[in-house]
Amino acid sequence: MTAVRTRAEALRADTLARLKALTPVRVLGDAIVILAAILLDLWPGPWGEHKATGWLLAGYIACYLVLLPLRHVFPAAVMIGGAAIPFLGPALMVVLSYTAGRRIESWVKAVVSTAITFVVVILVWDWDARPVDIEPVYGMLILITIFGVGVALPFLVGRYLAQREALVQAMQDREARMAIEHRMLSRQVRLRERSRIAQDMHDSLGHRLSLISVHAGALALDPSLGDKQREAIGVLRSAALTGMEELRAIIGVLRAEDGPDDDPATRTVESIDSLVGDARKAGVLVSLVRGGQAHPLPSRVSHAAYRVAQEGLTNAAKHAPGAAVQVTVKYEPDALVVEVRNNPSRNDSSVREPGVGLIGLTERVRVAGGILHVGALPSGGFRIAAVLPYEETALPDEPEDEHDEAESPRSIRKWAGVGSIAGASLVLAVIIGGFTYLGAQPVTKVVKQADLDKIHEGQSEAEVMALLPSGDEPLIGNGERQSQASPEPPGARCVYHVTDEQSYLAKGTRVVRFCFRDGKLVEKKIHVQRTGS
Repeated sequence: MTAVRTRAEALRADTLARLKALTPVRVLGDAIVILAAILLDLWPGPWGEHKATGWLLAGYIACYLVLLPLRHVFPAAVMIGGAAIPFLGPALMVVLSYTAGRRIESWVKAVVSTAITFVVVILVWDWDARPVDIEPVYGMLILITIFGVGVALPFLVGRYLAQREALVQAMQDREARMAIEHRMLSRQVRLRERSRIAQDMHDSLGHRLSLISVHAGALALDPSLGDKQREAIGVLRSAALTGMEELRAIIGVLRAEDGPDDDPATRTVESIDSLVGDARKAGVLVSLVRGGQAHPLPSRVSHAAYRVAQEGLTNAAKHAPGAAVQVTVKYEPDALVVEVRNNPSRNDSSVREPGVGLIGLTERVRVAGGILHVGALPSGGFRIAAVLPYEETALPDEPEDEHDEAESPRSIRKWAGVGSIAGASLVLAVIIGGFTYLGAQPVTKVVKQADLDKIHEGQSEAEVMALLPSGDEPLIGNGERQSQASPEPPGARCVYHVTDEQSYLAKGTRVVRFCFRDGKLVEKKIHVQRTGS
């Protein structure tokens, strides 16, 4: 019941959506289709086979007015039902089949519905109306042709157009999504470039302004300077300090994602001592180990080292409260190593992976030219370690995002519509191939000249008939062959056959007449049956 209710609700929602999407142009187009089908199928239309007047005609029109609008809601059922009603005309079946092809999405349902329609057509086909001189294979071929032209081909055309529309819509959606992604990528590039500009301004211009301010302050203490010189030096130092403040404000605008306390000038590797001291005051059991010969560090590297220690202490306090923490700053021969490791929590708190702070830390270490290692320790603790270079390095390129090749939408299928084209080609091949094969078969049974030479008057009727074509009567009856022959001998029974030797110059068909009387052949005579006479 739940599945039935769900499908009913889906059908109701789809029907309401279609009603809301109706426009005057669509309503007018559907009305034209209904009117055209009625005028074509109902007498005296060109495809009208039965004359209907009065109430019968009104019933036919009512049937068309019900089935045609209903095809949008129940395309498969209406197509099968239309094929089951014998008096419906071909124009209606073409419309119903075309709409079913456009509306049915599942290829399994499409195959099943067309197969059921074909079975229904076979069952309602009036086999008794076949002319007696038409062989059954011709009747079946005519049935297949009617089904292929009136049902299969319109269905496949509708399905092909629906698949192409879905492909175009998917392409448009993909282009819109790519445009959004392009705008996002452009914004990321701008933000990254702004961050690089801010970094360059801080490392170069900020450093120069700091030197100007420091030297101006030292120069102001020279006792040999007069009051005017001291006043000028004061103005210079004040301008340098003002420039530094403005520079910090500009850097804050360019790099808005950085925190207000994230100043590389004050957060350096030397500031790790005060960072550890503040952690101790907060109750963290932390120790600091320094090793190696101190080495001058670029601003980016020194700030990255500080941030590694800061993030490690923050994670330890958050995820392992009460555990002992060790901060190591070691100057190796070729690189600076900053490590923060903590023991398991004393209150048995589970060791969790750190949050998104490590994402920013990884990027900061990468920009400084270093490598960050993060992971749990065998003892149950956690470790964050960074290896940073001593030399200034160029900013590395942003790592490329890995795009999943399977991201290509499955609604964008490069084979869209190929199945419909293949199906239509198969239908046409069956129809054309069947008529070609039957057209190559002999339609008239003729008398071979060799057998004709063996026949002479006076032979028994049995001997003559053994040499003549046997079986069903040829397509051209005796009456069509004797209209231009001489009168038959009195009391004789005559049969007419076409000879296999014909002449274009004769301007007609050579027909031989055999007449029998009292069981003997009394006449063998050839005449020319001229066409159009």
